[in-house]
Amino acid sequence: MPVPEPPVEELTPAPPDPAESAREAGLARLFEQHYASMLRLAVLLGADDPENVVAEAYYQIYRKWRRLRDTEAAEAYLRSTVCNLTRMRIRHLQVARKHVENPPEETVVSAESAALLRDDQRVLIDALQQLPARQREALVLRHWLGLKEGEIAAAMGISSGSVKTHTARGLAALTQAMEARR
Repeated sequence: MPVPEPPVEELTPAPPDPAESAREAGLARLFEQHYASMLRLAVLLGADDPENVVAEAYYQIYRKWRRLRDTEAAEAYLRSTVCNLTRMRIRHLQVARKHVENPPEETVVSAESAALLRDDQRVLIDALQQLPARQREALVLRHWLGLKEGEIAAAMGISSGSVKTHTARGLAALTQAMEARR
């Protein structure tokens, strides 16, 4: 006796979720408008792998998109995430290098990073890389991105007074380093 086959149900795709569509569109718009500037920010803050840092930042904002109170603040959240991830990456590399028996090899700048910087900027970038991380972050956020003290404080997770201190000290050290190279 043959076994009857169960009826084949046609699978209809579920209707698209409007919230999911809005998240996808918002993230795509954020990527188109700010990817290059976030990549430059990661490079200037000293990330050894800026493309991965920025990709991770976009992934984190994708995961937390529904919890954003104001999607207009997504750029500030993204910028803050890039700063934090770069800082964490640098800290991780410093710890890892302390535990390596062999001296670290000279880091090679990625082709994307090198293309972003012209030759006349290299001296400035080298001097900027010699600054302590907080001073470098404050200067990049202030003078490269043109953020206000409050925005810098939010991105770095510090007070406005600390932003003023790091900016002033960073400018003084950068000025001294640039004058010494001339």
